[in-house]
Amino acid sequence: MALIISDDCINCDVCEPECPNGAISQGEDIYVINPSLCTECVGHHDKPQCMEVCPVDCIDKDPDVVEDKDSLYKKYLKLTS
Repeated sequence: MALIISDDCINCDVCEPECPNGAISQGEDIYVINPSLCTECVGHHDKPQCMEVCPVDCIDKDPDVVEDKDSLYKKYLKLTS
């Protein structure tokens, strides 16, 4: 699955620089995650770094974008080639 940021986001700016794929950007009201770029840090880190640094725990798996670890790794390879 890709990740999604909920409306609980406080726009603290800590998640964006942690994303190794550049999947996080400022949206109209809160930060957003581009699911085509999100690999949940597979290939880069053991855990999603945005979730690790979020002070309000507003980042979770996106139920509308279901991907397994193998799919995420293939996406990582495509993004880094």
